[in-house]
Amino acid sequence: MARPPYPPFNAETAVQKVRLAEDAWNSQDPEKVAQAYTLDSQWRNRLEFINGRQEIVTFLTRKWERERDYRLIKELWAFQDNRIAVRFAYEWQDQAGQWFRSHGNENWEFDGDGLMRYRIASINDQPISATDRLFLWPEGPRPGSHIGLSSLGL
Repeated sequence: MARPPYPPFNAETAVQKVRLAEDAWNSQDPEKVAQAYTLDSQWRNRLEFINGRQEIVTFLTRKWERERDYRLIKELWAFQDNRIAVRFAYEWQDQAGQWFRSHGNENWEFDGDGLMRYRIASINDQPISATDRLFLWPEGPRPGSHIGLSSLGL
């Protein structure tokens, strides 16, 4: 299964690829998200090493059970050939009702069909109060009118 846009990326297609990933993750649908990765995709996410789509689905299911009211913004940082670097922030609350803003960077590498084969993520969690939240759109994709990370000063 192919997932356009395909590498090599240019400025327009790299931004498009980042927004497609953001929208998919904001769906909080592990099966849907996993389809963007190769069958043997390899991840490093914080301290976890994840291999293949089934482990991706298991990881994301667990993630979104723990991270409630999840809202994510990704922003292109750099790209070259079949690689894209992004920075991101997402807001969520834990089971006790504590809000967090998680900040991070991801490095992505794609195969020729536009599927991601490597994802390396570094993430830090910042506790915030409910009044400090900035990602206030309804569940699902970020509206096109909602500003991005740079405009938010993040």
